[in-house]
Amino acid sequence: MYTVEEFDKEKTKVLKYVLYKKRSENEVRKKFENEIQENLLEDIIEYLRQANYINDKEYIRKTVNNFIALKNLSIREIEYKLYSKGIKKEDIEDYIYQNKEELNEYEIKSARNIANKKSTSLELEEIKQYLLKKGYRKENINLAIEDI
Repeated sequence: MYTVEEFDKEKTKVLKYVLYKKRSENEVRKKFENEIQENLLEDIIEYLRQANYINDKEYIRKTVNNFIALKNLSIREIEYKLYSKGIKKEDIEDYIYQNKEELNEYEIKSARNIANKKSTSLELEEIKQYLLKKGYRKENINLAIEDI
């Protein structure tokens, strides 16, 4: 076991890490797995989860909103980026299902942005292939490039 002082000391270290930038539970676990005893780390994570410092569903929402504001990505690329953070597949799929309309509109807008940039140097068919490789859906690609 461990003392209250140990718990507080390690909790403060983990809390600083989480407050610096929002992190997924898996990111916290990986960062501290070799520094903090397993049972102590589990208790700290549980404490932070209950205090709502670690919340993977909220993390998904904020991360997707950042992507929408700053990047041109397909829905599939967003999924892969979230998977790489160690977030559960069910949570990602639930979020995508619940926000299907908004994400679809974003994907079309994103594909349109990319197609407009690439239209100066690539043929229409090459742009379609590029977007397909990036994970865009065929119907969204067609909607995005219909006015180019």
